[in-house]
Amino acid sequence: MDIDARTLDDALADAPFSGVVTVDVGDRRVLERTAGYLNRPLQVPMTATTRIAVASGSKAFTAVAVMRLVEDGALRLDQPVRPLLGEELPLVDDAVTVEHLLGHTSGIGDYLDEDAEWEASDYVLTVPPHALTTAAAFLPMLDGHPQKFAPGERFSYCNSGYMILGLLLERVTGETYHDVVRRLVLAPAGLEETDFLPLNALPPDAATGYVHDDGDLTNTLHLPVQGNGDGGAFTTAADLHRFWCALLDGRIVSPESVGTLTRPRHDVPEEDMRYGLGFWLHKTAPVLVLEGYDAGVSFRSTHVVDSRTTVSVLGNTSEGAWPVIGTLAEAVDAHVA
Repeated sequence: MDIDARTLDDALADAPFSGVVTVDVGDRRVLERTAGYLNRPLQVPMTATTRIAVASGSKAFTAVAVMRLVEDGALRLDQPVRPLLGEELPLVDDAVTVEHLLGHTSGIGDYLDEDAEWEASDYVLTVPPHALTTAAAFLPMLDGHPQKFAPGERFSYCNSGYMILGLLLERVTGETYHDVVRRLVLAPAGLEETDFLPLNALPPDAATGYVHDDGDLTNTLHLPVQGNGDGGAFTTAADLHRFWCALLDGRIVSPESVGTLTRPRHDVPEEDMRYGLGFWLHKTAPVLVLEGYDAGVSFRSTHVVDSRTTVSVLGNTSEGAWPVIGTLAEAVDAHVA
């Protein structure tokens, strides 16, 4: 892939970027840039090995964990979720299946409706952030949102759907969501630097998320104390490349399951991409995308399947990474054209 270093450096200079940019091809890192601070008050500089939150980027971990249980026979894609929910979340249509949730076609009401007037700086949680340590703890936030449309009718991005998937993982396995993902996804992929870190007790190598491009306001009260089914894991650029390679090599789920997860199912014109199950897809080419946006997070990791190339931008502010992400997206488009 031909990425003009000067163009990238100009984008980094023009944007208030704080984070990590990498390009990995096979077993070689061919480009690496860092900028800003992982801790602003202490002025601790960002490094290429910093662990940074990826918001909805880790929905893929939920999807892959579900597919592991499908392979094991503990779940089915066409399985209605109502029997596992019991009497909880009564507004979820009885016809909603696991596959509907994975593909954002369930039609259920969303606790964080991205079609509404929403800003990353908003305080959206209706449960104290410190209480949100398991998928089950999210139930009060997931309840009371009316069904938007009949299951399977159309695509509509839905965070609540992935929180319900997290809840199903807990109920089927008897483990916490975090432990399920660690066992079924992170360990087989060798992602030793990836985890669901508590925002109120980050280790020294993890980047604090800052709501704005300047100032010291952190995202601690904007987000659950630990990420869960709909996102919030921390990872590194190296682990992202490792994840893509492990996934496509069939080391987490079978190649058939990878095909199921990454088969294009919906065109999403407003995002200029397509969607599978848990994965965004390039609009025309065999290129896979993870993306995340939240308070203190701006993130995209793009994997060009044919050349085993991973282009990752991990930012620890809400908006700062998007100009850089856009510049690299143009390079990917030119490469696959």
